[in-house]
Amino acid sequence: MTVSNQPGGWRTVDIVVAAVIAVAFGVVFWAWNVVTLPLFSGQVNPLAYLVSGVWLLPGVLAMLVIRKPGAALFAEVLAAVVSALLGSAWGLDTVLSGAVQGAGAELVFAVVFYRSFGLPIALLAGVGSAVGEWLHDMPIYYPETAFGVQLAYGMFMVISAAAIAGLGSWLLVRALAQTGVLAPFPSGRSQRPI
Repeated sequence: MTVSNQPGGWRTVDIVVAAVIAVAFGVVFWAWNVVTLPLFSGQVNPLAYLVSGVWLLPGVLAMLVIRKPGAALFAEVLAAVVSALLGSAWGLDTVLSGAVQGAGAELVFAVVFYRSFGLPIALLAGVGSAVGEWLHDMPIYYPETAFGVQLAYGMFMVISAAAIAGLGSWLLVRALAQTGVLAPFPSGRSQRPI
């Protein structure tokens, strides 16, 4: 990752804000893990994955705020590292999970050449992150589960990701932009009043 004053390069403020988003969500992940762990213990019901969108938020949010290549991956991985360091029930696998989830969101923004940051792309980035989550979780945690049930897990991951990570991040950026705190970013300058 290069830091520069060029339009496409990362500025110090970009790095700091992405890190703050990631660390804040790393703490949220730790708390969310404690609250939701009973849903994922024993025989898991696919409906449990309706809460998984929370784990996909930092990548989408960071990209919508910063709008620089690598923001989704950076924020999702750093949030996962913080969660693992705080004692995630899933240990170091949390970091691998964060990497594939961040890569899924990053891929969506890359497909549009990092030029579109509206609601449809936010929703798709959430879904991309959920696809990464599904590709990670199924072979590791549910290898013996019937493929039809694995697809049901995926469906609920996608619903949660679109609603929480996609729509939630988009709404949060709009709300933050109205306060003026995003003024140093294109995301803050491009928002109109709701």
